[in-house]
Amino acid sequence: MAKNQEVERIAKKLDKMVHKKNTDGALDLLRELKNIKMSLETLQSTRVGMSVNAVRKQSSDEEVQILAKALIKSWKKLLDGSDEKEKKKEGSPVRSSSTSKDSGSSEKSSKKSREPPTTPTTPTSPTTPTLPPLVTSFPPAPVTTDSVRNKCRELLVAALQTDDDHKTIGVDCEHLAAQIEEEIFQEFKSTDMKYKSRLRSRISNLKDQKNPDLRRNVLCGNISPQRIACMTAEEMASAELKQIREALTKESIREHQLSKVGGTETDMFICNKCHGKSCTYTQVQTRSADEPMTTFVLCNSCGNRWKFC
Repeated sequence: MAKNQEVERIAKKLDKMVHKKNTDGALDLLRELKNIKMSLETLQSTRVGMSVNAVRKQSSDEEVQILAKALIKSWKKLLDGSDEKEKKKEGSPVRSSSTSKDSGSSEKSSKKSREPPTTPTTPTSPTTPTLPPLVTSFPPAPVTTDSVRNKCRELLVAALQTDDDHKTIGVDCEHLAAQIEEEIFQEFKSTDMKYKSRLRSRISNLKDQKNPDLRRNVLCGNISPQRIACMTAEEMASAELKQIREALTKESIREHQLSKVGGTETDMFICNKCHGKSCTYTQVQTRSADEPMTTFVLCNSCGNRWKFC
């Protein structure tokens, strides 16, 4: 448990470096990871492989890149070794069956003279169990023969495999893409323009090199197929784009509130919306000369406008 906590601590530090685009000190953290005896369970629970891979791409230090590659390569052997063990386990029933057959051959030969001959039967081999993905597993998606749907699934797979993160995580991209496409199809019940438009927006955002966090969260399962299938463009946007949009929104509100021609500031009026007293008023002659002027008031706090005669 202590080892997992230590690896998780290092992974969080590496993620912060990538987020701040400053990988100074990454070499020391990678050396710490090199000295830790890594296990498959630690790799899967901490997802440190993703953090190291992100630092490798972000850093311009050749020594950091070389050490990060070496760590990823050594950890990948753990995943490959796990695959081989599982395959051996799959084949073990066949081997055990042949072993028991050999051990009982002497007994059968001794009884052969006393028992009548029997018709030989062909032994049936046990069904090979299907192994789940190493890290992230999703429920099975229905198979479809629709050419449009299959093409959309292929495009989703390509988007999910934009980077090497899917290899580090060990996720089955074809299975995940089928899940996402199935969720979208179930919403529209057809492959019309709305269906295609929804697929295009998912593919575009997952392929965006400036928004790798969205793709990683989908691959890890932090964002489920059901969630990514219905997310809005604002929700899928990168953190940087969200900040730009927020700044533009604030600026437009400020400009709207300050958009006035002339006028005199006063505290004589009370806004009926925010109840503030910071207002600007302008008087205009809108009727005949012998009639009083019309007063237009603007609340400087919320932008509310009103008039009275």
